[in-house]
Amino acid sequence: MKNLSFLPKCKGYPFIDRKRAIQSKNTICTPMHLPENTPRPCIYYQYQVFEPWLPSKNQAQKRKTVTIVGAGPAGLVTALELARHGVPSVVMNSELQVSQGSRAIVFTRRTMEILQQVGVADRVLQNGLPWRFGNSIYRGQRVFRMEAPHDENDRYPPMTNIQQQYLEEYLLDACDASPHIEVRWGNKVTQVDQHEDYAVIQIDTPEGSYSLETQWLIAADGGRSEIRSAMGLKMEGASYEGVFVIADIKIDLPYPTERLAFFDPEWNRGNTVLMHREPHGIWRIDYQLPPNETPEQALEPESLKARINAQLTMIGHADIPWELDWSSVYSARTLTLPDYQHRRTLFVGDAAHLLPIFGVRGANTAFQDAQSLGWHLAMVCKELASDKYLKNFSSERVGAVKEIIAESGKSTRFMAPPSRGFRLLRDAVLSLSLTQAFVRPLYHWRTSRPHEYTHSFLNSPHDDNHLFEAGPSHGAPPQNIRLANGNYLLDHLGGGFDLLYFVDSVTSSADSPQTKASIPHISISSKLHNVISAFKTKGLPIRVIAIGARQATTDADLYLEDALGSVKSLYGIKQTGGAYLLRPDQHICARWQTLDEIRLHDTLHGLMAP
Repeated sequence: MKNLSFLPKCKGYPFIDRKRAIQSKNTICTPMHLPENTPRPCIYYQYQVFEPWLPSKNQAQKRKTVTIVGAGPAGLVTALELARHGVPSVVMNSELQVSQGSRAIVFTRRTMEILQQVGVADRVLQNGLPWRFGNSIYRGQRVFRMEAPHDENDRYPPMTNIQQQYLEEYLLDACDASPHIEVRWGNKVTQVDQHEDYAVIQIDTPEGSYSLETQWLIAADGGRSEIRSAMGLKMEGASYEGVFVIADIKIDLPYPTERLAFFDPEWNRGNTVLMHREPHGIWRIDYQLPPNETPEQALEPESLKARINAQLTMIGHADIPWELDWSSVYSARTLTLPDYQHRRTLFVGDAAHLLPIFGVRGANTAFQDAQSLGWHLAMVCKELASDKYLKNFSSERVGAVKEIIAESGKSTRFMAPPSRGFRLLRDAVLSLSLTQAFVRPLYHWRTSRPHEYTHSFLNSPHDDNHLFEAGPSHGAPPQNIRLANGNYLLDHLGGGFDLLYFVDSVTSSADSPQTKASIPHISISSKLHNVISAFKTKGLPIRVIAIGARQATTDADLYLEDALGSVKSLYGIKQTGGAYLLRPDQHICARWQTLDEIRLHDTLHGLMAP
């Protein structure tokens, strides 16, 4: 791999002992990585500058199990997911601070469920802004109102807005609390050499470089991934001509937390403007640039001021003062690597794919990548499965992203038409929507959702999937169910493989303790118990969770009461002895109307055999 460092020569750095640096000609005169050490400016967030990790202050480096390049959300969630399974990792961050600007701000329900597994969902929920409605506005008229589904079985709202700095802070706090994670600030990977069973990486720091061996390298270094570029890897897909400006402003607007999409606004004809409320009195305004304007021109202070004022005037709030916090530009792209594994290097998040923001797919897709990679790699690192598990990770996630690209391509062509023909079609839909209700849903693009790994090789051929009339199918994410106040099914899942075994269909009108005590106890059969015990002995992380209408004596690790039969009904179980097997990412890999020891053995053997 070619050298990745393009840094200028330097004459010193505040974190370095100047006397020592002067004495070391190699340190002072060779290029070295000098990250910004002044806190980033922000109206609402106080940036912390971390001390750089320096080789002179640390012991000689032993070979690491996993090294993660990039301390954004994808890299940090991957580290936390690995840690949940007892696998250590080192996270390299070339900067000394969390990300600049709000960046990704909309996080879906499934993302919140993933964040629950790694221990930060509560903090996000406490400080974020929930929402479920989106409004499409054309020529001053609301022509469509999107309503995301939400019911009593959902612990988390459909969408939650929070700036990325806060999310990274929460994830870093969780990393700091884990004995399995080390974060190295100010460490920039400049070279990677891959061998058969390990990789050697060169890392530049403010005092010079050092080398590190690692069994596995994870590239989570973002959309401009230097690791991806240096390896000569090409993405597949399409880039669109539409360029958008992001502007975060502090302003007090009298609107609820709902997405606002303005099509063909009077001050930006033929283009689109989006608005989102963020915590701490911040509003995001995204607006599309005309084709003849460069990003540099768009980010000029006078240009930003004129566009923001025009939008505020259009919605009737020109008189409200505002202050600019952060701005950036982005283009709409639907690109992915065809494979996320390249020998000892694995790609995740924006380093693996680039997706448009429409439908909040970028960061939310990255979280699903990270969760998937974490548990797949953990199985390999713990020698519970072969490297084929990583091929499965790549196959599942590439398939998911390609499905997203197919869906998001439609919304992107509507938001940023790539040709005159698409623009004419978009304009026709806009015009008809003023009088014809049937075209209005065309404004709504499908938001990010968890992928169903229908074709995963982990899906069992030894089950009754075809016999079910309800419930999550092969490869699908789980259905959350409210068991009691503040108690949900997914609260108890995700430590490893979970076998949900339905043990009790007994009902009684009597409520006395004596009568309840006389109800026959139903246990998992000794044959099933022996199979499960045998695979636990082999190291397979599997738990048995018994689910029933009444407390039963079972050979289970956990019992969950399903007094109303909600779990049984929504999961399509027809009788006692039915079961679901869930992967560590909670996706379904097997389900039975009647589970027996032979089919269970074959299914568990298949999970460890690849």
